[in-house]
Amino acid sequence: MVYDMSVVDGLLLSNWDDTLIEKLKKGNISCVHACCGLWENARETLSNIGKWQRFFNEHHESLMQVTSGYDLYKAKKEGKIGVILGTQNTSPLEDELTLVEVFNNLGIKIMQLTYNNQNLIGSSCYEAFDNGLSRYGKLVVEEMNRVGMIVDLSHVGEKTSMDAIETSSRPVAITHANPNWFYSTKRNKSRELLQKLRDNGGVLGLCIYPHLMNGAETTLDEFCDMAAATMEFMGGSQVALGTDLTFNMSNDFLQWMRMGRWTHQVDYGAGSAENPGWPKWPGWFQDPSDFPAISEALLKRGLSEEDVSNFLGRNWERFFTIGFQQKKEMHKNEGVLSGNA
Repeated sequence: MVYDMSVVDGLLLSNWDDTLIEKLKKGNISCVHACCGLWENARETLSNIGKWQRFFNEHHESLMQVTSGYDLYKAKKEGKIGVILGTQNTSPLEDELTLVEVFNNLGIKIMQLTYNNQNLIGSSCYEAFDNGLSRYGKLVVEEMNRVGMIVDLSHVGEKTSMDAIETSSRPVAITHANPNWFYSTKRNKSRELLQKLRDNGGVLGLCIYPHLMNGAETTLDEFCDMAAATMEFMGGSQVALGTDLTFNMSNDFLQWMRMGRWTHQVDYGAGSAENPGWPKWPGWFQDPSDFPAISEALLKRGLSEEDVSNFLGRNWERFFTIGFQQKKEMHKNEGVLSGNA
């Protein structure tokens, strides 16, 4: 039996074309957080936003840009796929605080504080030493809170993440990562950090990217066990899905994703020595059309329909509805994050 539950994917890093859109429809996806930048500066990010605007115009019958809770509702009602634009780095801000509001007004509603390197904000999870959130970083978090831009900590270092949660007056997100006691990688998150995220009211998007699990050998039952245990630890309203799916992507993009401009290393294999090339994905998740199999497996494992529906989509919907509002509007929707609205 295939369970027809709508899905919100906390991060999709894929080549958007007609094929992907059809697979998203097949998987009953109602909304996606789409990556709009990795290493780009302000000017380059503007070009990326421009390309997305053209794509939205060309596919207006299928897609709708989402910048508010109302947009989430409207896209769903009209049978369109909502797309939230976000960046996996604060590099577009350069060293100018006012650009937080500028990019927010242009539709960038999620911004990861650091990607895979130290930057002006703080440390990534791959640095040998994490000195925490910088003075500028604290101001950026406060400004993101004010304008209604989600703080994402997925690739961020432990201390910088802790500092960001302490600085933030609003719940933050880890859109695509897993608990490190299931899979021990630098990108996955400690029990202490996830406890702090839980206490902050934030949401964790569990990730299917093979390098954050046991690779292509990870079974669907194994993933469901992690999901159930993480819900028990975090609470059923604070765990969601963030696949980090890399569908139909070129090796040239992999080179940019991993190497950017920060190194002179030449990597013609578009990867590291340990993990050259794009990883192989588990057989049970090759593309978005496979989402119904996840909902079916979670239900078979014994989770309630409410828990599965929350995990697949409703938790992100509630979180984004509040998180995208300007700070002054928060009182209008008290209780939404706790599931009372």
